[in-house]
Amino acid sequence: MHNSIGRRLFEVIPDVVKKAWKGWELEVLILASLTLQIVLVLFGKRRQCVTRLWIRMTLWSAYLLADWVAIVALGVISQNTLDKCQRASVDDNLKDELMSFWTPFLLLHLGGPDTITAYSLEDNELWLRHLLGLIIQSGLAFYILLESLPGSSWLPILSVPVFISGFIKLGERTCALRSAKTENLRDSMLTPPDPGPNYAKFMEEFTLKKAEGFYVTADEVKEIPVPIDHCYDSDNCKLLLISEAYDQFQTFKRLFVDLILSFQDRDNSQSYFQKLHSKEAFDVIEAELGFAYDTFYTKAPVIYTPLGCILRVVTFSCTSFSLISFFLCKERPKYHILDLILTYLLLVVTILLEIYALIISLKSDWTKNWLSKGKQDGMFQQFLRRNPCMQSSDKRRWSNCTPQYNLLSYCVEFKPLPCYRLQKLFLIDEVLEKHKHKKYEDVSLKLKELIFNHFRKFAGESNNEPDPTRLCRSRGSIALDKNDCPSLAWSTKVEFDQSILIWHIATDLCYYLEFYIDNGSTTRSVESKQSKQLSDYMLYLLVVCPFMLPIGIGMIRFKDTCAEVKEFFTERNLERNLVIACDKLLKVNTEVGPAKVKGDRSKSVLFDACILAKSLQEKGKEKKWKIISEVWVEMLAYAATHCRGNHHSQQLRKGGELLTHVWLLMAHLGITEQFQIYRGHARAKLIVK
Repeated sequence: MHNSIGRRLFEVIPDVVKKAWKGWELEVLILASLTLQIVLVLFGKRRQCVTRLWIRMTLWSAYLLADWVAIVALGVISQNTLDKCQRASVDDNLKDELMSFWTPFLLLHLGGPDTITAYSLEDNELWLRHLLGLIIQSGLAFYILLESLPGSSWLPILSVPVFISGFIKLGERTCALRSAKTENLRDSMLTPPDPGPNYAKFMEEFTLKKAEGFYVTADEVKEIPVPIDHCYDSDNCKLLLISEAYDQFQTFKRLFVDLILSFQDRDNSQSYFQKLHSKEAFDVIEAELGFAYDTFYTKAPVIYTPLGCILRVVTFSCTSFSLISFFLCKERPKYHILDLILTYLLLVVTILLEIYALIISLKSDWTKNWLSKGKQDGMFQQFLRRNPCMQSSDKRRWSNCTPQYNLLSYCVEFKPLPCYRLQKLFLIDEVLEKHKHKKYEDVSLKLKELIFNHFRKFAGESNNEPDPTRLCRSRGSIALDKNDCPSLAWSTKVEFDQSILIWHIATDLCYYLEFYIDNGSTTRSVESKQSKQLSDYMLYLLVVCPFMLPIGIGMIRFKDTCAEVKEFFTERNLERNLVIACDKLLKVNTEVGPAKVKGDRSKSVLFDACILAKSLQEKGKEKKWKIISEVWVEMLAYAATHCRGNHHSQQLRKGGELLTHVWLLMAHLGITEQFQIYRGHARAKLIVK
């Protein structure tokens, strides 16, 4: 009975379809594998500078399917190879010959493109799984190759160069994954153990001289640091930025794996960044993070080495040799026309992808850094230096935008999603809700200037302070002290997520009320726009990326505050007019504190924000926005320095975060708690009298 049910279920698929799939399954799988490789090559690098969800979903699907499809295709070929002895027809033998030729191309596909080795950091941690896959998959391909060698065709011989190329590609991918694993990356940056000056020997000599009756003292010898020359060959001045970024990255990449830095690192970096303008400083940071992205997610650490360049020449030569040889092969007419088309497609597309990868490599920042050192004088290097594409430093390396999330707009525009019950069933309702209300705003040069000048000024002032890392713990208190606003200090002494929500709503109230007072004037001050952008960006981090902020109950506070806002708007029919709603909120009497009336069960901060907004309104238009913008810069700095390095590196694959750029910029200016070596070795000498 069970067998009959199984047969009936299986017979739902028509025999014609089953027969067609049986005849064309391998061709379909190979075409699918080739298509997925094209998607990975084209979009693998683009996600570095695109924040949209569609590109991540496309790449995620292609990344997962690419290996699966290639492995299934290898399985189909191996099964056909095992069944080879049962077939005696000429057509089947011809098909087997082509199958053996297609096999190493699947190995090439499993090696993946240069533009993506890992979809996320977690893939790097699984490099041993890929090593095991390399052994099994290359072994299976080698077995298929051996089975085909006794044949009378030249195809098995022509497949050997492609097999070599595929094995190299698969090995490169495994090595890149291994090198980017957090533990291995950290180990590669550790310096040799340092016992320091020989204290026991020094004190023995000290005691001996003292016992001999001499007056002995130990004086410290101050070391004069040797400044690093940040200048390079004037002929390569346009490539200077890339070279400096690479040199800085070699030092500051330790931050990504939570290692410490020394005072020499700080002094060398500070001396360079203090002389830059805001645009130049952020350009260096962008290039550095570009190197970081390549290190974590691509084959760059493997291919931009002397051995990597040699292997790249070998793989290109092997594939080109197979294409030319197959084109000259006289046995081609005996194969089926569709199989020939598929074979040519495999060869030509593989060559084109190799050429595309070569062009991308030549235009990369790694090549520009190599050229900028001024030590290579060959014709090829001179040609590359004179190429306009190589001279440009305006390459896009991140999205250059900040996602925006606004609490009041969310409450006003809130509508249940279509098919809500279905989305809730698949547990995707909250994710879609968050992305529905997310907007994007470009990071302007003015905003970069505001951030950079604030940090540079503090770094210059902190040279005379005992604690140069005070900004890392400020959360806005320094800005309030500087602007003589001690009465507002309460808003920065609460929990960080609470402080973000209070200042976010207060910023919105001041922003929209200004529009109301000015009778709908669309002219806004630069500080108000910058404050609004930073405010909405910090709320985005709180709601969508809470892992980048200190641990708290931000989502509980956010939801409770939203509930109170919706209740207030509904009671007064204010759902559509945000400007009038803000005016009504500020007219609520807040003489009695909200906590005294509401208790602490609800974590809403709506009317705490109203109290803050009223106090800010009293400061006057210009001073108000100066205070708000500086407080937001300091909150941004606090969030950046309290986010783990691995979270920053994780966001690089999503188009990058302004928070990550701020984090690295602060480190370069010496504003980080990861400078744990302040003086280095104490050099002492004995003074004997």
